[in-house]
Amino acid sequence: MEGKSVKPVRMQRWTANRKRDVVLEILKGRKTVVDVAREHDLKQSEIQEWIETFISFGTQALKVNPKSMEAVYQKELKRHREKIGELVLQIDVLKKAEAILNEEESLCSE
Repeated sequence: MEGKSVKPVRMQRWTANRKRDVVLEILKGRKTVVDVAREHDLKQSEIQEWIETFISFGTQALKVNPKSMEAVYQKELKRHREKIGELVLQIDVLKKAEAILNEEESLCSE
């Protein structure tokens, strides 16, 4: 019996361009998510994430004043930091008010 030579499976890195090509094939209806998952031994959920990311970033690029995702992230981060600052101030005010009320209560009960 002759031994069959097994070709080693060549792992290819999933570059942004390769992911884009796969996503476009799916969006154009040339392939399905199931087909791509089987063909490349990928999880369907992973491919769905690629599609969602592709569409999300594509939507951003089509806006009148497109911003890089980094700029969007920085703007959101700044907004969150400002809100945190406001909440910290509110907590400080409430703590001081509580201390004053506790002090007044202790004076009234004497």
